[in-house]
Amino acid sequence: MPADPWELLREWLPSNENPERPLATVATIDSNGVPDARTQLLSEYDEHGFYIHEDSRSRKVAQLAANPGAAIVIRFPEEARQLVIQGFAEVAPDDEQRRAYANRSEYLQQLAWQNTIEFASLPLEDRIESWAAFKAAHADGIGQPPTWIGHLIRPIRLSFWFGSTETASRRVNYTRASVTDAEWTVKLLAG
Repeated sequence: MPADPWELLREWLPSNENPERPLATVATIDSNGVPDARTQLLSEYDEHGFYIHEDSRSRKVAQLAANPGAAIVIRFPEEARQLVIQGFAEVAPDDEQRRAYANRSEYLQQLAWQNTIEFASLPLEDRIESWAAFKAAHADGIGQPPTWIGHLIRPIRLSFWFGSTETASRRVNYTRASVTDAEWTVKLLAG
């Protein structure tokens, strides 16, 4: 295994330019100390960590503001692999948020505007009509909504799980004491 986990990450994850983004389960901690998880797209990653984006009014954003501890799980079922990321969240820089929004599909850009409780409360026919009207009104492009926010999850632990149908699985853990440490400790574990 390489000493630097980013070598493996570049093998496992698509480049940031690839429009196909992996689905990730993102776990946070609620105000009662109970884990809370949901699936969303992993927007980007770089040498600082992993970026996710959401509506600033979401439960997840409130949870990260109160407790920045977070975990991300990404499955690669075709390759029998799984990546688990544990770390701490911070609001992503404005330029990264703008770039990530611009790279979203038109559908996801529109969803950033219309994915509200009020919209979800409408009957199906009204949602379809409102969706089509919004799309028509923004045929020249959909700007970034003021409620769009991104978070950078800086990792302190990266676990690469390698599955197999022919033998036992195994994990390789990369850990560091804090998000600012440059050195990673590598440990091979049972699957």
